[in-house]
Amino acid sequence: MPEKILIVDDDYETVKFLALLIKNLGYEPLEALNGMDALKLAHENPPNLIILDVMMPGLDGFEVARSLRRHPETALIPILMYTAKSQVEDKLTGYESGVDIYLTKPVHSVELTANIKALLLQKRSREAALEDKGYIVGVMGAKGGLGVSTVALNLAIAYKQNHNAKVIAAEMRPGQGSWMSELGLTGKNGLASLLRMNRTEITGTSVNNQLALNTYGVPLLLATDEECGFECITAVSQYEAVIEELSQAAELVLLDIGTNFHPAYEIFTQQCDEIIVVTEPQPFSVKRTRTLIENLKAKGYGSAKALTIVMLNRSRTEMTLNVSQIEEALGQSVALGFPPAPELAYMSATQSTPIYILQTDGIISQQFMKMAEHLAQHVKIHG
Repeated sequence: MPEKILIVDDDYETVKFLALLIKNLGYEPLEALNGMDALKLAHENPPNLIILDVMMPGLDGFEVARSLRRHPETALIPILMYTAKSQVEDKLTGYESGVDIYLTKPVHSVELTANIKALLLQKRSREAALEDKGYIVGVMGAKGGLGVSTVALNLAIAYKQNHNAKVIAAEMRPGQGSWMSELGLTGKNGLASLLRMNRTEITGTSVNNQLALNTYGVPLLLATDEECGFECITAVSQYEAVIEELSQAAELVLLDIGTNFHPAYEIFTQQCDEIIVVTEPQPFSVKRTRTLIENLKAKGYGSAKALTIVMLNRSRTEMTLNVSQIEEALGQSVALGFPPAPELAYMSATQSTPIYILQTDGIISQQFMKMAEHLAQHVKIHG
């Protein structure tokens, strides 16, 4: 089946010229004479490449490019901007809008053909690389305060130390990170730095440069607690790019997602091979967790993809649900439970040391080891 190239230009003669060129190259041309039709076509019948003009009635090419980059289903389509606007500021605006290559008319057909082939080759190479990606696990809860960050960090360390594999853990909540302060680390606000980049700037090198190294052997992408700004929170295609690059760099990637109210929640559920849902033995939390589980099941978790439930108990009160009651309320089995350990949590905070490291032979660490073994089986099947 030939690769599809969408031509977007309000000049009919230009569209027909490009369509003929594309047909002669063995590709299938799609045509749109304005920005709105282009977006409609791109979403309904995603092309392999878009050739995009700037000056069009209604939505101009810059607006079309920005819209394409904001939506997960079109965010990674290569865009070749082909326009008469040749000023430096126009080119800068194009690249800031997410364009991959900016060509100014007139362009020799040989140069145009070479750029088309180069972008399609890059896309094919990238898709082939993604087939060998690492196993991506998202850790989340139905609300805040359930210990999602604790589970993600300690599970990553347990897996690394028990399987000697390349593991990366990443905080996915800009402005709400805790690992830097909890572990006494110093470094960059890695996640925010990446989210502020253009989609095309997020590469394996740029992501690797933002990882914080530590004595536990698990590189961390830190969010920190500094305010990130609205542009970071809504950078949907950037989240996708970051996750893809992380998956190329490690056997296992653990994402601290937080809750399902994250603006990039849809991206996470598309990218993650497994979701670990953290809950607590309290009726309200369990009720919220059931709603989350039902949503995840509708997205294929628990069937096509793995869904794991863990219970983290931080209270010693007797007024809590037992595991059987939780499972009955959730309609889902609980893989592991963590008993209260306030003294250990206090030691972890005061010594800036992960719980798993403090007592490797303690019950909490043993539970993380079991979780690591659980993931190891899934990673093996995935590989």
